[in-house]
Amino acid sequence: MAKETKKETKKETKKVKIQWYRSAIAAPEKHKVIVRSLGLTRLNQVVERPDTPAIRGMVAKIPHLLRIVE
Repeated sequence: MAKETKKETKKETKKVKIQWYRSAIAAPEKHKVIVRSLGLTRLNQVVERPDTPAIRGMVAKIPHLLRIVE
């Protein structure tokens, strides 16, 4: 009884571009962890992530370090 699985096509998910523009040197450790978890490694780096509530929540926690790029 082998079930045939349908291959679902991935829908085009919205993306959000995030830029790290302020140093996290004097920021609390939690803020530094959020920056690293978003995949940011250098200042002024821009990464593209899926536009999900989780990602938006991370950016909302540290708006003084990150900005959303259009």
